[in-house]
Amino acid sequence: MAIEISFSDDASTVLDKAGGFLNSKPVHHNLILTLLHARVARFEPGCYWVATDGNAVVGVVFQSPLSFRAVVTPMVPEVVLPVVDAISDAGVKLPGVVGDAATAAYFAGQWAERQKSAVVPFMGQRLYEVDKVEEPTTIEGHFRKAVLDDRERLVDWVRRFYTDMDVEEIDAEDIVDRRVPAGQIWLWDRAGPVSMAARTVPVEGVTRVQLVYTPPENRKRGYASVCVASLSNQIRDDGQRCILYTDLGNPISNSVYRRIGYYAVAEAIQYRFE
Repeated sequence: MAIEISFSDDASTVLDKAGGFLNSKPVHHNLILTLLHARVARFEPGCYWVATDGNAVVGVVFQSPLSFRAVVTPMVPEVVLPVVDAISDAGVKLPGVVGDAATAAYFAGQWAERQKSAVVPFMGQRLYEVDKVEEPTTIEGHFRKAVLDDRERLVDWVRRFYTDMDVEEIDAEDIVDRRVPAGQIWLWDRAGPVSMAARTVPVEGVTRVQLVYTPPENRKRGYASVCVASLSNQIRDDGQRCILYTDLGNPISNSVYRRIGYYAVAEAIQYRFE
């Protein structure tokens, strides 16, 4: 393999160059695809690397915002090595990496050698997809779209969601103010909102469920399960493939998603660089 690494700070350039590669596996590449399209629609500074072997794209690395961990596509070790070299040689200080388990682990190990620093695995994740949703029928309440009157509560929930995910530098107000009018945040309501879930913009026929959050006082009552199931059904009814990521350290959420029909596709892991 004769791997070459090209750098860009323009998301549209990356999509032009690597779109075919990313679109070839729209479920496995959904996170990077969604983020790249979001950066094209609404600019935010970023660093992007594309690995090629001749004319073939064999890997992509996404980092935006610049304070966030890099997201990597699945790559073989022979591709990861020159990618890490290129990023390290450019003097970029990555705070961490997230990707499929094998790629992220190899990337983190090589980064530790180059930077002479520690790397800490802190979250194992599983990518799930659902074809047929088994929606709970005994949970009291109703499914509804979030509205701007929910704003204060949603801002608090989004902040708490990202705190639980060990992500602190997030503009929760901006997320809510953009995504509520777009109809992307949905609630299970029982005399007021008790659980939240959101959907991404569809990319290559795939929509991801995210921002699943239930405040502690409302947990273990089935609200998250019915909220996610209702949203998943909505996505499937729209003709989209429906996926989500879970924290493998949370056996409750994983069992909940399996009960409503989700099945495992791949494992991912996050590393923090220190």
